Parts: sequence; structure tokens; C-alpha cells
Amino acid sequence: MSLKCGIIGLSGSGKTTLFNCISNNRAETHQAAFSGTKSNLGTVNVPDQRLYAIDALIKSAKIVPTTVEMVDIPGLSKGGSHTEGNKFLADIRNVDALIHVIRCFDDPMMPHVEGSVDPVRDKEIVDLELQVKDLESVEKKIIRTEKLIKAGEKEAKHALEILLQIKSHLENFQPVRTLSISPEDHKIVDDMFLLSEKPVMYICNVEDHSAGKGNSYSARFIELVRGEKSPVLTIAAKMESEIAELESEEDRNAFLSDAGLTEPGVNRLVQSAFSLLQLQCFFTAGPKEVRAWTIKKGMNAPQAAGVIHSDLERGFIRAEVMKYDDFIRLKSEHACKENGKLFIEGKNYVIGDGDILHIRFNV
Repeated sequence: MSLKCGIIGLSGSGKTTLFNCISNNRAETHQAAFSGTKSNLGTVNVPDQRLYAIDALIKSAKIVPTTVEMVDIPGLSKGGSHTEGNKFLADIRNVDALIHVIRCFDDPMMPHVEGSVDPVRDKEIVDLELQVKDLESVEKKIIRTEKLIKAGEKEAKHALEILLQIKSHLENFQPVRTLSISPEDHKIVDDMFLLSEKPVMYICNVEDHSAGKGNSYSARFIELVRGEKSPVLTIAAKMESEIAELESEEDRNAFLSDAGLTEPGVNRLVQSAFSLLQLQCFFTAGPKEVRAWTIKKGMNAPQAAGVIHSDLERGFIRAEVMKYDDFIRLKSEHACKENGKLFIEGKNYVIGDGDILHIRFNV
């Protein structure tokens, strides 16, 4: 299961700098606003020390972490949803979650596109652009639905009620994600991939010396979004990007320590993205590799097997399961079996975070 996150924000917020410190691809950063014209694509390995703890016991040939795809969307601008220049808004439709970078730093070498640093205003600008685009999509579907009603389509009347409810919500400057829609009614709007419905986490991009505790800009912003229940992280993207360029892990750790940090901000970012989307990992382990796999929380054993390969789900027989903590404590599969900690589970077993699986199947 591939997780894709879109990095959004106003021009000059530090989006591409953040992208460069977390992605395996590096993109060119610009001092001038509106310099980016296309989205940058990259992947980031999901940090998970459990992989290395498992490998320390079985000494596999390689370790394969799960990954997250990152899309660095060119900087948005006020009124941009009405212009040809913001066609990249379409790239946002294809991501699972949004990472909204908020500028919380002063830099005379990079004037703010709005003339001053104001995190609250910047958030409102980006929110409005996404909502305006969603409103366009909803209004187009309302027109199509009204035609279906005239043609005698019975279910179209209820669909119109839902669409009008969403339209009113957007016209009140509220993102779709804050509107309660039943799973059944949500099928009416699934095909529109509404931008403001996507789950969002905020990154307060601060200067280096504020990496640990933030600053007055980030404090004000955190207070503003407290009621949203969206994750908010404070990261010094420029510093994190410089740390990511260091080849030695010892040097990286020393740099982090000097900044008062215990781990890179990217680790916290990816972990928050997993939590936001209700994701978790399970592991497969053998002589050839120790690998992490991403699944939605609540998936059963056949569904998890299907993430590895469709044949495993189609021909699923059973799953042999070891809990991560049991395996680390007992130190081997044999010891888990001897101590009754290797479980044989069927199709209804719900995968737990960190489960170590061996899938038995036949096709």
C-alpha cells in the first residue's frame, strides 16, 4: 500500500526545502517567489527501529523499510485557483494527505509574497484556494445532477441534497473535511477527490534557533488550529536539509544535539502522517530480507497478505503470527513456538501493529 503526501503552502514558505530534507530526490530551491513551475516527486523511507532489532536476531541479507511518496506542489498564491498558472492544483487531487507548510520565520533575503509574515493569514489564503476549487467541482456536479432529476433518475434527488449541503459548507469558508457525511452518502462525491476534504497536518517552518521550542509565530498558529485536531509540528526545514546532507550519522546526531533535538523532524513528520491516515506496519522476516509493509489499521490477515501480493490474498490459507515484543524477548521463531507465542490465525484475524507474519497460501 503506497502512501502519498502532498506538500503545499504559499510560495516562500519553505516547502521545497522541507522536501529536500526528507526525500531521496533533491529539488532546486529558489529565493524568488513563484519560481517553481512543476511538482517535484520523491520517496522517503519510513524510520522504524523495529526492523533493525529484528534483523539483529536473524541477520537477514537486507533490510527493506516501507516508503512514503512525497509530492512537492509549487507554491500557491492568492487567487491562483482562477489562473492557468495553478493547474498543479490537480496534483493535489491524487494524494492521500496534505502537509501544509506555514512560514514562521523572518528572512530579509526572501520577502514574503504578501509583504509580511503572518501564519494565520497564510493558512486562510491556502484554505480559500482549495475551497474555491472544490466549490467549482461541486457546482458542476450540481448542474449534472439537476439534469438527472429532470430525466427521472430517482436517486439523483438525494444526491442533490448532499451536494447542496457541501456547497453551503464551502460557501461558509469551511473545508469539506469538517462536514459530517455518512459513508453511504460519501459515494456521491468520491469521484471528485475534493481538495479540502483531505486530512491535513501543519508544519510550522521556523528559523534554526527556534527548532526546539518554536517562536511567537508558531505559538500563535498552534493556538489558532487547536480546535481542528490536526497534527502540528515545528521544524526548522533549512537546518534539517543541511543535516540530511551530512554523510556521517555521528555528525548528524551531533548537529541535532546542538539544536536541542533528539531525532530529525522528518521522523516525527512521517510518524504523524501514519497516525493521521490510520496506518500501521507489519513485518515479514527471513534469510533474504526483513521488510516492513504498510496497511490500514483494522485490516484482516488476507487483506494484509494482498498488500504483499494479490496471489497471497486470493489463495490465503492461514497466517503464522509472532508479536514483535514476544519475538524480541524470546529472540527466535523457535523459542516463540516453544513458548506458545507463535499463533496460527485465520481469515478473521485483525493485524496488529508490528506483527511478524508468515503467510501460507495456495493458488
